[in-house]
Amino acid sequence: MDKDLWTNIQDEIQLRVDAEPTLGSFLHSLVLSQKDLLAAVASILASKLHSDALSAMDVKKFILDVYRECKDIEPAIEADLKFFKNQDPACKYYSTPLLFYKGFLGLATYRAANCLWHDERHTMALFFQNRASEVFGVDIHPAAKIDGGIMIDHATGVVIGETAEIETEVSIFQGVTLGGKGFDSGKRHPNIKKGASIFAASTILGNITIGENSIVAAGSLVLRDVDRDNTVAGVPAKSTKD
Repeated sequence: MDKDLWTNIQDEIQLRVDAEPTLGSFLHSLVLSQKDLLAAVASILASKLHSDALSAMDVKKFILDVYRECKDIEPAIEADLKFFKNQDPACKYYSTPLLFYKGFLGLATYRAANCLWHDERHTMALFFQNRASEVFGVDIHPAAKIDGGIMIDHATGVVIGETAEIETEVSIFQGVTLGGKGFDSGKRHPNIKKGASIFAASTILGNITIGENSIVAAGSLVLRDVDRDNTVAGVPAKSTKD
């Protein structure tokens, strides 16, 4: 656990309470009264994901139990928060994505669903996928492989398929689809390598690779591999070096 990160978040939240006393009880309940970052994330998700099927109290307990069981989740969530703050010029505080960013909260829900999926609890994993899609506008299959340290900016309309693989330090913007082609089973979704940036309304289809530090321009349709350190644009996408 990164104790400095949690301390920074608590300090930021106290400043928010001082600035907006009307939200004081809300912020205290969701963050300041929590034991650690995982408990705060679970509390915030519970306030948004509860439904007739599961109360907020049930959702919090369930997600927090999953977080505690899967040892890879805590460092992944910490890395996500740090990458959001470092990558997004509009994000000045660690507490901003924690409280307000649908992309971060959608990822945090996916991380619980992914743990459930690998524990053969597919029904509950799909339940949380569905709720995250309804509430946050981002639809990530629980079986997808997503490293820690990812930014999904704005999140609305993002779709990430079952066999997609995303490495660390990847930035994905609104309206992006990482989808399959046709109806084949097996590995059929894209592989996004470290440091790649995929801009708004881009569609990447099939078992192809988007190379390290590459850029997919907004509105592109990508059907072939993209070399590392390359930029592609258009429909279908072509290298801007051509």
